[in-house]
Amino acid sequence: MTRAAALPRALPDALSHAPPYALVLAGPTACGKSALALALAEHVDLEIVSVDSAQVYRGLDIGTAKPGAAERARVPHHLIDLIDPAERYSAARFVADARAAIDAINRRGRLALLVGGTMLYFKALLEGLDRLPEADAALRAELDAQAAAHGWPALHAELARADPTTAARLAPHDAQRIQRALEVWRLTGRPLSHAQGRHGSTGMALPLIALEPASRSWLHARIAARFDAMLAAGFVDEVRALRARGDLHAALPSMRCVGYRQLWQQLDAGSLDTHLLDTARERGIAATRQLAKRQLTWLRGFRGPRVARIACDRDTVLAALRARIASLAEAG
Repeated sequence: MTRAAALPRALPDALSHAPPYALVLAGPTACGKSALALALAEHVDLEIVSVDSAQVYRGLDIGTAKPGAAERARVPHHLIDLIDPAERYSAARFVADARAAIDAINRRGRLALLVGGTMLYFKALLEGLDRLPEADAALRAELDAQAAAHGWPALHAELARADPTTAARLAPHDAQRIQRALEVWRLTGRPLSHAQGRHGSTGMALPLIALEPASRSWLHARIAARFDAMLAAGFVDEVRALRARGDLHAALPSMRCVGYRQLWQQLDAGSLDTHLLDTARERGIAATRQLAKRQLTWLRGFRGPRVARIACDRDTVLAALRARIASLAEAG
């Protein structure tokens, strides 16, 4: 048995007083991150910190592939079900919540394993927060009105003129990010791409395992299979229940999440008969593929000696994770 495979389940006592004892597992949606984290937990005392901007919302369960009661009973999970879907969550709040979770997990003598696919959150945690203006409700309402009148692609074109670097990495219908980039431009007169990198807080130097799918077709097949499983599990009924609350609307960040946005739009068009459900399915799968493509682009931007790029193979990933944990223990 190698040194990496012979890891002690519990942290050495000295390490519990010298955090962060943490590791990052990042990858595109549907590549198997959650299953790998649970498999590692069979060998190492750890707690999982979710890095997922959709799983923070209560009631968004099926469409976010949120771990169920059985998984949470096996391994403690953090930063799940934090807020109501009518509320907003931010990268700044994530960083504060994640740092607090890591510290508490370490004090319990366990490894904090950060798992997810929200790359903006990973960037904020690992590289530090940018000094950006606070959200401006009046300006956001103005941008929403312009989008309602002309469409988000028109605002994307405006962003391309003001900040071509940011526009190039955003899809023309990525309403939330287009809105934020234009908000920063109008409030400061500076492109978001110039403001980013002027950090207001220090990042955490954590080892990162970046999962790379074996092929595009392999990932696309997994995305389609997972979306179909969500539909079979009652995803449409979940969205119907959210709509029935009466206080949620399509412009909220929670309802812009992939899958939720497409089902909401089809429900706006009428009851989901077989044809409309097929359309929603196709759009949901296509949107998830686009999300995965953006996630991989973000991941490839993370560089340095702490970053390891690993194929999405169970044994290979677990071996890499164990080796990284052994290095953390030796460094501590």
